Amino acid sequence: MAEPSSARTNRNVIFLVIVASLGYFVDIYDLLIFSIVRKASLLGIGVKPADVLSDGLSIINWQMFGLLLGGVLWGVLGDKLGRIKVLFGSILLYSIANFANGFVHDVNLYIIVRFIAGVGLAGELGAGITLVTETMSKEKRGYGTMIVAVVGLFGAAAANLVAKHGLPFHFSADHANWRDAYFVGGCLGIILLLLRLGTFESGMFKSMEQKEVSKGNFFTLFTSWGRFKKYIYCILIGAPLWYVVGVLVTLSPEFGKALGAKDVLSAGDGIYYTYLGIALGGLFAGLISQITKSRKLTMFIFLTASAISVVVYLTAKGLNSEQFIWICLFMGTCVGYWTTFITIAAEQFGTNIRATVTTTVPNFVRGSLIPINLIFVALAKGYGMINAAYIMMGALTLISLFAVSQLKESFGKDLNYLEEN
Repeated sequence: MAEPSSARTNRNVIFLVIVASLGYFVDIYDLLIFSIVRKASLLGIGVKPADVLSDGLSIINWQMFGLLLGGVLWGVLGDKLGRIKVLFGSILLYSIANFANGFVHDVNLYIIVRFIAGVGLAGELGAGITLVTETMSKEKRGYGTMIVAVVGLFGAAAANLVAKHGLPFHFSADHANWRDAYFVGGCLGIILLLLRLGTFESGMFKSMEQKEVSKGNFFTLFTSWGRFKKYIYCILIGAPLWYVVGVLVTLSPEFGKALGAKDVLSAGDGIYYTYLGIALGGLFAGLISQITKSRKLTMFIFLTASAISVVVYLTAKGLNSEQFIWICLFMGTCVGYWTTFITIAAEQFGTNIRATVTTTVPNFVRGSLIPINLIFVALAKGYGMINAAYIMMGALTLISLFAVSQLKESFGKDLNYLEEN
């Protein structure tokens, strides 16, 4: 007896969500592995302790620059060639880059390889979220992106465990855990590439593919004032999250000194527990948006909560390692709106430009860490790390709240439409 088409379709959708979730798992693993092994890897290749902070920030900035360029590249290709092709190309590139990262022995090569990895990483999440939002029903797609968020963000936990505790065996000749962590990232990418062989293309893209319409034209976002404003607002609402992860947690050893911490704070542990919190927050954000049927209300709640959590962190004078872990878990939960905000971006634009938007927006947010880092360092020189952190979070939160207020509610919106040129 033949299997009902509805059952086969549901099974395919479930498989797509699972593979997208695992893709985000690998994406987060590879994206954050440098932040976790920053000190160990730089000291391991001979960087002087006094230069670890400056060289580390330089490498992060180049990785983020790669994400910026890759976001545009893969986004445009996603609308022109299809979402699946982008997933294959991006996975292959960042897998190769991670294998190469396990062999670096100087800062310049480190920068080059992380830049290439950044370009590759840029395509994974946007294409995955685009596929999920275009494939699932408009009433339930929030659940799909919620699952992607929860499963995917445990990639940070895996990265920390591998970097911290190593493996029963070693890939690297010098048995360095940080090198093995990069090799594992490359292996995970190849496994994901094989899983992706069973996925299928978005029906919305297929129906649009043969139409005489501009596809993946990045500059279309700048030819209409209305589209341009929506695009900028979508980018701005995600900036506080990446500031929390990229500055407040990544630089936790330095913040610990400024706060008079009783122990040396571990950035790896901080990222681990922050992302456990983000996974939990992603679950809450998805449920809240589905229950309230409002993406905007969900964002207002989480942006306000994230500002409160940062105040808790920056007032924790003399904290110890255990208190730091709980604070990171709290901050992570409060900024767990990552996939909700990307879903908002996907829901704001038509099918012929959706992959471009959904891929570039999160990567431009990640790339915003470059000016955020520069501004933060400048403020820290004049006002100290703690005051600079307050100023940055306050400004980013206010900007994000304004951006959310300017966007239209997109819950339940029909996505099967095209953008006019």
